[in-house]
Amino acid sequence: MGLQWVILAGVVAAEAVVAALVTLPAPRLIQSRIVALASLIIQPAASIIPFVAFQLLDLHWKNEHRLMCTSEICTSQERLRYEKSILKAQRNVILCVLACLLYWFIFRICKFHKEIKELEEAQKRLKEQ
Repeated sequence: MGLQWVILAGVVAAEAVVAALVTLPAPRLIQSRIVALASLIIQPAASIIPFVAFQLLDLHWKNEHRLMCTSEICTSQERLRYEKSILKAQRNVILCVLACLLYWFIFRICKFHKEIKELEEAQKRLKEQ
């Protein structure tokens, strides 16, 4: 199960890099190339959404069926293990939410750049007429 979270963390890191590249100010030519590359990547990267949904369902199921260790009967080691599992689950939920948000940010930024480019071309055509 740890490999899934490593893959998801790698995807989130890659999305963060792409989001930073797309949003950083750069000359128009370089910016348009970066946005074009991100637009090509964005459609195959949509497969992260079902993967994240499955991971969230798995986390929810594990949370519902987790053994509780809140009474006086639990030893300190059991309580520590329980708290660690809660913290890992919270971290994984944050990772899933970040994956979805970063994907959406990149998608919207690429769409905005495309719309701006179309508007500039329309303005250019109107000036030529």
